[in-house]
Amino acid sequence: MKPTHIVAIVVIAIAVGVLISSMGSVTEYVDFATAQEMYNKGKDKSLHIVGTLPKDNSGKVVGMQYEPRLNPNLFIFEMIDNKGVKEKVYYNDAKPQDFERSEQIVIIGSYNKEKKFIAKQILMKCPSKYEGEQKKI
Repeated sequence: MKPTHIVAIVVIAIAVGVLISSMGSVTEYVDFATAQEMYNKGKDKSLHIVGTLPKDNSGKVVGMQYEPRLNPNLFIFEMIDNKGVKEKVYYNDAKPQDFERSEQIVIIGSYNKEKKFIAKQILMKCPSKYEGEQKKI
């Protein structure tokens, strides 16, 4: 065999290995109902859920519980998924900075035995500083 053939086979083998390993770490974007259904069927894997924070009439975020003096590593909040379902989310870490200012939230996690959604990670989409007033030219 020529050295170029050997190199080509090695490169293909590495590419296949990378593809197979990355397929196992892919998570799905679902809503709360689908996540609950998947947990009930025994599929206990991390899922992405996209949603927003509930707000009162004045625009203030409601449904958050965070008391850093009692437990700085427990943040509980309510989130409304894209289908309008409101659910409590438990995050075993400190409340992210500027959490209340987020336009959209993506939580990554899964349900536990007590049927609580445990977020392992929170991703926030904050308002753009470029939106709003536009200058006339």
